[in-house]
Amino acid sequence: MKLLRSIYFAAILWIAAAGTTAAQTTSGSDYFLHTVTKGQSLYSIGSMYQVSTEEILRLNPGVKETIRTGETLKIPQKAGTRGIQYHTIQAGETLYKLTQQYGISARRICLANPGLSADNFRKGQVIVIPSPAASDSTPKEQATPVAQADEKPAASQPLKPACKEMHKVKRKETIYSISRAYGITENELIAANPELKTQNLRRGSFVCIPYPKQASPKETVTPSKTETPTDAQLFKENRGEERRIASMKTAVVLPFMAQGEGNHDEQTRMVEYYEGFLMAVDSLKRKGVSMDLYAYDAPSTAALQNVLKKAELKEMDIIFGPGHPDQVKPLADFAGEHGIRLVVPFTSKGSQVYNNPMLYQVNTPQSYLYSEVYEHFIRKFRQAHVLFLDAEDGDKEKAVFVQGLKDELTAKGVPYTELKGEAINPDSLKAAMDSTMNNVCIPTSGTNLALIRLLPQLIVTLRDNPHYPICLFGYPEWQTYTHDHLASFYELDTYFYSSFYTNNLFPEAIQFTSAYRRWYSKDMVNSYPKYGMLGFDTAYFFLKGLAQHGNRLEERLAETDVTPIQTGFKFERVNNWGGFINRKVFFVHFTKEFELIKLDFE
Repeated sequence: MKLLRSIYFAAILWIAAAGTTAAQTTSGSDYFLHTVTKGQSLYSIGSMYQVSTEEILRLNPGVKETIRTGETLKIPQKAGTRGIQYHTIQAGETLYKLTQQYGISARRICLANPGLSADNFRKGQVIVIPSPAASDSTPKEQATPVAQADEKPAASQPLKPACKEMHKVKRKETIYSISRAYGITENELIAANPELKTQNLRRGSFVCIPYPKQASPKETVTPSKTETPTDAQLFKENRGEERRIASMKTAVVLPFMAQGEGNHDEQTRMVEYYEGFLMAVDSLKRKGVSMDLYAYDAPSTAALQNVLKKAELKEMDIIFGPGHPDQVKPLADFAGEHGIRLVVPFTSKGSQVYNNPMLYQVNTPQSYLYSEVYEHFIRKFRQAHVLFLDAEDGDKEKAVFVQGLKDELTAKGVPYTELKGEAINPDSLKAAMDSTMNNVCIPTSGTNLALIRLLPQLIVTLRDNPHYPICLFGYPEWQTYTHDHLASFYELDTYFYSSFYTNNLFPEAIQFTSAYRRWYSKDMVNSYPKYGMLGFDTAYFFLKGLAQHGNRLEERLAETDVTPIQTGFKFERVNNWGGFINRKVFFVHFTKEFELIKLDFE
């Protein structure tokens, strides 16, 4: 155990081996129109455009807190606040036309909208237009080079700019990669920046991008009609070249050491997550993946600030963490500033994902999770009759889910009935059911107490009326009660939804559980989800993806060939300028034939 702890808290562990957002800008107005897409809420939309829910409601009298897909909202256009504005692509517009309209380079539009591509550059897409920089101005507006002491420009001859634009050097860029990105030779770049002959490129410094020899400034700025670049050409030129990562620098930032009473369980979960993480790293090492792994203890926001001061943290390719919701913003801000991918494994809350293109949120935010569940539920039970059963256990945590599902059922014409408290008995259940349809019973609470109160009533009803089709539908936390109610789950043909699930009888789960016990001489905690498996799945998915795709990971997430043990992965960008949300949802089915099936709707 001493050896294990030395691994946890070592400064460095060296391992080496051989959604479309639709909107419409209203000309001359201080707002634009946003069409709600699946999973969006007023909170997420406000976070996306950095306006408050109150401002949205003020512009949309009559709109309720619960919004529906396809609904159109007015969103205040607050361009001056952050120096940006939002533009809705209109019919016939091209990326080149936008560069002319806003006086901004295609490169800056591409960098501000990493989710945008030639394939999805179409009418209705909302994109960010950053404020013009000095390098975006036309040649006449750009600063002219200083004349040498013995040179004086003729009064009648206007000075030509030396630089087409100024490029800010990013981490791991080279003279070769920059010259290729701008379609010039390495010698041309060095000639425009003589200091590169004796100095290395420094991240954050600016280099002059000269005009290509074959094109004058005038020709570059105002090409002829036949020379106008296509969207495909501009995106290819301004996305940069593909780059592999020879040895990944990976950091894990978690609260390993408990602080204060009552935090022992948290420490246990974080340590277990890291233990699973190490097993994934070891597995990848055996497959030839090379990396540096850094582990940092951050039990508080103050401790996290100290971690962020570590010089080596700026050089990471990817960071996993943090453990506390209130630490997401400072860590996300740091990762965004330094161009580092951040994987947030635990919390589903926070607004950073809506404006940070480098952030991956593994635990699905509530509104997005529920929208996926509703869609799959309607697809599975469209011809059913639904009964909502309120056990009156005092738990209101599922109130939003239940109301949202009722709204969806009403919209899709699926009938439902509600029963409450003492009214839930075999006689009332039979009277409420339809003998010709599948009767889907949904408790309005996810607690074990609700199951204890409801299951006996449902079992008696089923046994007294064997010809009535009955099934039970519920919640992810039922995984932790399975041992107590397994027989009833099978008899009632039970389903529950979840983003995290593994059958302990699956070969992969058996192998991992045995390996975990062999590594650490203990069993994983019986929790939802199992943190050891979560650590393994997240590490294996992202680190293998980086090894396979390098800096093209975001474009090729679906091509990452990984079969997770417990965690479902279906990452989608929340908008063209934001990060990724995991939208994967399973239905787990306990059949009457005593089978346990994980339903994947993809």
